[in-house]
Amino acid sequence: MTVSPFIEHLPKAELHLHIEGTFEPELMLRIARRNNVPLPFASADEAKAAYNFSNLDEFLSIYYQCMSVLITQDDFCDLTCAYLDRVAAQTVRHAEIFFDPQAHTSRGMDFATVCNGIRAGLDYGRERHGITSRLIMCFLRHLEEDDAMATLEQAMPFRESIYAVGLDSSETGNPPGKFTRVFAQARDAGFAAVAHAGEEGPAEYVREAVDILRVQRIDHGCRVLDDPSLTSELAGRAIPFTVCPLSNHKLRVVDTLEQHPLRDMLDAGLTVTLNSDDPAFFGGYINENYQSMQDRLGIDDATLASIARNSFNAAFLDDTRRAELLAQLDSYLNTR
Repeated sequence: MTVSPFIEHLPKAELHLHIEGTFEPELMLRIARRNNVPLPFASADEAKAAYNFSNLDEFLSIYYQCMSVLITQDDFCDLTCAYLDRVAAQTVRHAEIFFDPQAHTSRGMDFATVCNGIRAGLDYGRERHGITSRLIMCFLRHLEEDDAMATLEQAMPFRESIYAVGLDSSETGNPPGKFTRVFAQARDAGFAAVAHAGEEGPAEYVREAVDILRVQRIDHGCRVLDDPSLTSELAGRAIPFTVCPLSNHKLRVVDTLEQHPLRDMLDAGLTVTLNSDDPAFFGGYINENYQSMQDRLGIDDATLASIARNSFNAAFLDDTRRAELLAQLDSYLNTR
C-alpha cells in the first residue's frame, strides 16, 4: 500500500497496539533459533502464509503459538525495539502498548522478565526516537476473574512501569461485567482503565465497559452504533474509541473496508482514533490504517488530521507533553 506524504509525516499517537502482535516473521524465526524453540515454519514466507484466519479465535490460536518463542528479557526488549523503530518512521510520537502477561506466565515465564523486557524497549524508544509511551496490562477475558486478580497482584511491584489495565482476547460470551471486581481493585490501586468492547460482542458490552468497569477509553467499539442512544451518550461524554480498520477487516468484523463504520462513527460525533492492533498479522501498521480509510472511505486529509489530534487528546499524557505534541501537529499542519 502506497502511503501519501501527508499521512507519512502527520504526527500521531498509537493507542491500540498489542506488542505481541508486532511479531514479524523474520524476528520471530531469529528469536526461535536463539532460544532453540521449534516452530512449524521453515521460513518467513511460510510463517506469513500461516497468518491466515477468518475470525478472532482462529487468529488467537496462531498468535499464542508465535509468542511461545519469547523467553528472555532480551526477547521482549528486541520485540518492543523493533516496533518502535518501525513506527518512528511513521511519525508516531507517543505509543500506548498492550501486553498480555497471562499468556506468558501461564507457560512458566516470570512476570518480571516480561515487564522489564518491554520496559527496556520503551526506554530505548524514548532515548533513540523521542517516542513517549505508556504500558497497559491486559487481562485475558476467556480466563476467570480470579486469574486476573492473581495477575493484578503480580503487577503491583511494577506499578511505576504499568500505567493502565485493559481487557482483551475472545470477546463473545465474556462480557466486561465478568471482571467487575478486578477493575475496581485496579482503579483503587491507581491504574487507569480501558477495555476491548463491541468488536465481536454487542453494543451492550460497550455499555458494561463504560458503566461497570468505568473505563476511560473503548478499544474497537464498532458495534456501539447498534445502539443509537448509547452512541449519542458516549459522543456527548467524549469517550474515545481506538478503532483498527485493517484488523476489523482481517477478522471479518466487516466484510470489506468500504463497509467499515468509521465514517458513521465520525458522523455520530464519536471521538475516534486510528490504530493498528496487531500489525504483523493484519497487513499494516498505523499509517496503512490511515491510508486504508482515505482510499476506501474517502476520508480527507483534514479529517485525518482531526483524528490525529484526537489521538493526542485521548492519550494518557501529562499536560506538558500533550501540549508539546499538539504544537507539533499544529506546526506540521500550518506548513502544509
